[in-house]
Amino acid sequence: MKVSPRFTLGLMHPRYFVTWIGLGLLFVLVQLPFPFLEKLGTWMGRTSMRFLKRRIRITRRNLELCFPDMPADQLERRIVKNFESLGMGLLETGMAWFWSDRRVRRWFKVNGLHNLREAQQNGRGALIIGVHFMSLELGGRAMGLCQPMMAMYRPHNNKLMEWVQTKGRMRSNKAMINRRDLRGMVHALKQGEAVWFAPDQDYGPKGSVFAPLFAVPEAATTSGTWMIARMAKPAMITVVLIRNEDGGGYELVIQPELKDYPIDDEQRSAAYMNKVIEREIMRAPDQYMWLHRRFKTRPAGTTSLY
Repeated sequence: MKVSPRFTLGLMHPRYFVTWIGLGLLFVLVQLPFPFLEKLGTWMGRTSMRFLKRRIRITRRNLELCFPDMPADQLERRIVKNFESLGMGLLETGMAWFWSDRRVRRWFKVNGLHNLREAQQNGRGALIIGVHFMSLELGGRAMGLCQPMMAMYRPHNNKLMEWVQTKGRMRSNKAMINRRDLRGMVHALKQGEAVWFAPDQDYGPKGSVFAPLFAVPEAATTSGTWMIARMAKPAMITVVLIRNEDGGGYELVIQPELKDYPIDDEQRSAAYMNKVIEREIMRAPDQYMWLHRRFKTRPAGTTSLY
């Protein structure tokens, strides 16, 4: 469990110079006014399409698989909007890491904070179910300003990025828990903490079962949610940050506690959670991270969908 990241002189090694330059540029850019950042992010996302051809193919394939009846022209528009959101997501990462609390608070409104507080009465832990919207980093910062929490994460391979992202994420939160540290997560929940966990990506065949997701009948779905629910008995609450289309900032949406999660059946629990994820994605489908190969893990004997 990471609580306070430490800076070391090793992070000044020449191997990190390019990373330092990129982080410095990001820091400077996010000092610009928010309306300008929205325009810049959109432009950056559109421009990235010239270079991210493989990611465009993955995004198109994911949308074709999930929404097979979507007209081709609508699908292509969604791809463009998704990459515009990707560009904004990069800036939102800088906003999350480098903005002051006051500036972050200015640009988001909260809907449903009472749901979390009611669920955590009597010191009960809360498993915060998130999904990978492009605004993910900013969502964690905003949630922490409402109620500091812990979060599951994958440590970054670049030590400088690991230091910066951990420091940024903990500006309004308590600690980061390695996603492999199931015991640490369960302990935190039993201690009454709120812990963020995203079960919406393909984490490989180990610890997964296949369950429907949108129009895909067999999507590899982590069993981690089910295991945590059985071991810690937390309240389960979905939280997402949605970027308003009118340029008015963001809405942090905190749903009521999930009361009917099928805790005694691994397969049914995976299907249930995928339905929850579908509902959250459809709040703002253009803002979801479709460029991830969500369906790369397939049942034995079946061919790749990509």
